[in-house]
Amino acid sequence: MCYSAQAWQDYHKYKREFGATLGIAEYVRLFGQWQAGAESPKFPKALLDAFAEASSGDEARIRHWVEAWKAGQITAVEQDLFALKKRLADAERTLQTKITKKAQNDQRIATDKIGKASQRLKDLHRTSPLPRDARFFPGNYATVMVAEAGKRVVYPMRYGCRPAGKPAFYDIRYPGTYNARRDNLEGFWKGQFGHTHALIVVETFYENVKGKDGKNQVLQFTPQDGGPMYVPCLFSHWTDPKGVEPELWSFAAITDDPEPEVAAAGHDRTIINIKPEHIDAWLNPDYANLQELYAIFDDRQHPYYEHREAA
Repeated sequence: MCYSAQAWQDYHKYKREFGATLGIAEYVRLFGQWQAGAESPKFPKALLDAFAEASSGDEARIRHWVEAWKAGQITAVEQDLFALKKRLADAERTLQTKITKKAQNDQRIATDKIGKASQRLKDLHRTSPLPRDARFFPGNYATVMVAEAGKRVVYPMRYGCRPAGKPAFYDIRYPGTYNARRDNLEGFWKGQFGHTHALIVVETFYENVKGKDGKNQVLQFTPQDGGPMYVPCLFSHWTDPKGVEPELWSFAAITDDPEPEVAAAGHDRTIINIKPEHIDAWLNPDYANLQELYAIFDDRQHPYYEHREAA
């Protein structure tokens, strides 16, 4: 499984590298729905910051929406910090006269939350990019490239694919649908494999593994050659036949048996990294020739994946 990844989120990169256009109507629909009061999607900071310099048209509308959201978030975090600092001060006053379990817990919890909230506030104000701004997790949105009418197009999609035609509760019944196993592409994923293909460009990825002490640890894997990973994905454009639930664009990254160094580190799957010359064939699949798609997987890139424990 690919628990998390750091990938290209700035759509300008896809424009420069692949000549991709922006699926702006979906960005406007998604961001407009968000601004209208729908539950806030989880976006990587880098995806939002890609619109920071937009000066006209729909892209500028999105920039204004993002700025309004950030302002609201800053206010909310500042209010939380005020309450947390009061909780900490109250606990410390109590501990000066009497040691109680409640006061100790309040001190510990408030201190921890103040640290996280302070970092969150710094990130909201920060304009200089950091690599972690591009990281996304299951349930988050990410920048994804597809092909439409022979052209490459970029969309925001949720990491966690809900197959078209399936009920919304599939998200709960099948929580692992952010990855699609190669050996199940013609099974669970038969509605997408050979039909709706996508691509993300990954720089580093993260996996949960069991450490020598039996406890879970998160390892970060990065190609030793420093090159990007071209990760084949399946996607779905889901709509509710009853018209109650909002439409959803979502995707899953395809995984295969682990590379040797990934297996040695304790993980049993690795996202596939196709060669750039196969991108067009992947994005424009021929359902009558699935073997050609499997051949793309077999001819994939095999950089050595260095790993370290994630911070």
